[in-house]
Amino acid sequence: LNKINIITSSSHVTSQGNRVAFGASTGHDGNIGPFNTEITLTYKNVYSNTGSYNPATGIFTAPVRGVYYFSYSGHNDSTRGMGLWLMKNGERMIYVRNHPAGNRHETATNGMTLQLDVGDQVYVRLQENTWIYDNGGTHSTFIGYLLFPLYVKVK
Repeated sequence: LNKINIITSSSHVTSQGNRVAFGASTGHDGNIGPFNTEITLTYKNVYSNTGSYNPATGIFTAPVRGVYYFSYSGHNDSTRGMGLWLMKNGERMIYVRNHPAGNRHETATNGMTLQLDVGDQVYVRLQENTWIYDNGGTHSTFIGYLLFPLYVKVK
């Protein structure tokens, strides 16, 4: 029988594999949405990126198997609600929502650790019929980074 052990030692990590991180804001000045269908948000104002986040698509692709942390925030004028899903390979992971609450600005945020395999994709989707706002204050952001890699060793 083969035994499988999870190895997290940095001695088994390539120099790029243990340095995975990105941080970006929408880079948009004004409202995004509402749309009659969900859309993938693109965060084009990139502050840091080791190469695994694509600002043209808004998609992070895991370069190494491991446990990652993701956080996202959204800002909106609460005359209309805002709903944001953190997605993994097309599956909804976590959600944040601002409900319509009059004419004021509100921000909501959420975060989660996810175990990813090489090639897994993580991104944020804007719920249909809601909107998100950003400006020079960079209120609407998406970040992610590798907490530690996971390697499978077969004995």
